[in-house]
Amino acid sequence: MAVRRPAPKVSRQDTDERPLVEAAQRDPANFGHLYEIHFQRVYAFIARRVRDRDTAEDLTSDVFHKALANLRNYEWRGAPFAAWLIRIAANAVADQFKRAAREVPGPADSPEPAANPDQEAIEHRARLFRLVDQLPADQRRVIFQRFVEQSSIREIAQQLGRTEGAVKQLQFRALQNLRTQMEGADA
Repeated sequence: MAVRRPAPKVSRQDTDERPLVEAAQRDPANFGHLYEIHFQRVYAFIARRVRDRDTAEDLTSDVFHKALANLRNYEWRGAPFAAWLIRIAANAVADQFKRAAREVPGPADSPEPAANPDQEAIEHRARLFRLVDQLPADQRRVIFQRFVEQSSIREIAQQLGRTEGAVKQLQFRALQNLRTQMEGADA
C-alpha cells in the first residue's frame, strides 16, 4: 500500500522558480506548485486592499485562474514570478474598485452623503494604480518591490544591480512623480 507523504514546504528564497514556471507552462497540472508557494502572498495583498473576506477570496481565485489561463504567455524576465501574480492581483483589485464605483445605488438604498467616503477612497486608489503603471519601468519596479513586496532598499539594489543610493533616488523620483500627478488630478 502506497503511503502519500505531505508535500515538502518550499521557501521562496530557496527555490529557483523558473523550472517550476516552465514545467507549469508545459503541463498546467504542475501549476499547483506555484499556487501553493504564492497563495498566501497574493491573498494577503488583496485582503489588505479590499478588507472584505469574501471579496478577497473571490479576487484571489480570479488571480490564479487568470494566471493559469495566461501562463503560456508569461515570459521569464528575471523578476520573481510573484511579481507577475501581484500585478494581476493589483489589476483585479483596481477593476473591483472600478466596478464598485460604477454601481449606482437605487433610491431605496441611497446612502447619506456623509456615509459615502469610501467611494472617494476607491477612486483615489484606482487612480494611484493607474499612475503607478505609467511610471518609467525602473521607478515602477522599485515602487512595486518596495511597497508591494516590501523588499528592503538593499534587496532591491542587489536585484537591480544598482547601488542603494541609486535605488533610493529612483524611489524618491517615483514618489515625487506620483505625488505631482495625484495633486494635479485632485486640482
